Amino acid sequence: MTIQIFHNPRCSKSREALALLQARSLDLEVIDYLKNPLSLAQLQALQAQLALPARELLRSNEDEFKTLNLGQAGLSEAELLAALAAHPQLLQRPIVVNGERAVIARPPELALQVL
Repeated sequence: MTIQIFHNPRCSKSREALALLQARSLDLEVIDYLKNPLSLAQLQALQAQLALPARELLRSNEDEFKTLNLGQAGLSEAELLAALAAHPQLLQRPIVVNGERAVIARPPELALQVL
């Protein structure tokens, strides 16, 4: 089975998680989600696999988070996922998916949980 990693090559944690997986000679699909943004449907599926609220998929330290006022209470799951679809840089990273299981690999060693 191919393991997917939603990867940002500019992120040190994402690079560390990728290196951990590559060291195990796994069949990997590296998805640069900034070059190939996820659709709303893909984000919904990923959220279901992670079993997390949409807010936990957001990077709150990004400028867009503040600009779009995504920290305000009362935003729906649909609104938060729509913001992620429109602004992929807001997505937590890296995310590792193996079949039906997925994890945000922060710290990178968490990637090993889905193997």
